[in-house]
Amino acid sequence: MTLGHRIAAAWQERGLLAVFLMPLALPFVLAVNLRRLAYRRGWASAEKLPVPVVVIGNITAGGSGKTPLALYLVRQLAALGWRPGIVSRGYGGSAQGVEAVSETSDAAQVGDEPLLLARRAGCPVFIGRDRVAAGRALLAAHPECNVLVADDGLQHLRLARDIEIVVLDERGIGNGWPLPAGPLRECPRRIDTAHALVLNGDACVPESVKPARVYRMRLMGDRFRHLHDHQRTCGAGELTGRRLHAVAGIGDPARFFRQIESLGLHAERHPFPDHHAFQAGDLVFPGADALLMTEKDAVKCQAFAPTETWVLPVEAQLEPDLAQWVVEKLNGCQAA
Repeated sequence: MTLGHRIAAAWQERGLLAVFLMPLALPFVLAVNLRRLAYRRGWASAEKLPVPVVVIGNITAGGSGKTPLALYLVRQLAALGWRPGIVSRGYGGSAQGVEAVSETSDAAQVGDEPLLLARRAGCPVFIGRDRVAAGRALLAAHPECNVLVADDGLQHLRLARDIEIVVLDERGIGNGWPLPAGPLRECPRRIDTAHALVLNGDACVPESVKPARVYRMRLMGDRFRHLHDHQRTCGAGELTGRRLHAVAGIGDPARFFRQIESLGLHAERHPFPDHHAFQAGDLVFPGADALLMTEKDAVKCQAFAPTETWVLPVEAQLEPDLAQWVVEKLNGCQAA
């Protein structure tokens, strides 16, 4: 088990390692609260972009399903007549400043999640640690865009937002302690100030939290796509009986492994840290008949993955209709 996985496991309980890390959490909490106070008191000001902004984020460290939700939302907005664009930090990429992301971009430069969005969203994607600058650059290059979706921008307070959506997965708020003693970027009550809470999978609303609106998200997918030949697809039945290995470098690798098992497949599990920079050696498993991986990992592995590598695309399904509610809010923004 890697150090990252040990810490992630420790975040689920108030054990010895979490207690040991608690002194380091105190300055983190102080910094977060002072920063929020600065914006609340007007000592720092958020910048408003000329189009409505929808921010998708979480209050915990690690992936919780924000990118599939962003993909769902921009597709639904486009189907309803809007012209969305996406801004993202580009976490894990080496790019400095603002950069446009295309289908042929390098994940090592722009980050795995923005590259996945650029390939699947059908709308402009720009990255930048300064999401305000990224948003302005996107609108300058694509003036037809009339709404921006910020993937992982909840804590980027300098970007004014019209709608905030928080995502939680099955891990919830863990032990309820702040980083690095626990997984929390912010106090759980921060959920109450957001416009909506999306529960990924079997996640539950944390105790003492009273979100304005709650939606349930399921990530659905049952057909695999060949990594090296996108025209080839197969169902789980065609992989049954083969010696399978599965890799996942996402926020919760167990989520991917459980999904594979729900399709009736048995694979040897190989979890990696979120945003792991895969190398060819990471994917060598003697005796394996086929390798299974997530789309997020696949965008980094095309050049060196084994011949028999299969990717499982997923689509977000939400209940009730989140997109329709977002459109109603956006229409209100336009009227204002």
